[in-house]
Amino acid sequence: MANHKSSLKRIRQTESRRLRNRYYAKTARNAVRNLRKLTDKAEAESAFRKIGAMLDRLASKNAISKNKAANLKSKLAKHIAKLAA
Repeated sequence: MANHKSSLKRIRQTESRRLRNRYYAKTARNAVRNLRKLTDKAEAESAFRKIGAMLDRLASKNAISKNKAANLKSKLAKHIAKLAA
């Protein structure tokens, strides 16, 4: 176990950040999964705006990497483009 006060605080901070990142990353995965299930193009486009912003926010806070966010957004955009109007 750590002996320094700063080490103990760092352990507490790391744990709370880990749990927060895990929650938001899981929420984003569920949102992406739900978007892929959509068949209506207009509905998918409106959901894509929200999910794109969510992914960018996660990438800026390093919960996911910026490349992963970009790859997900790209694949989702391709999926929406394939949907029939």
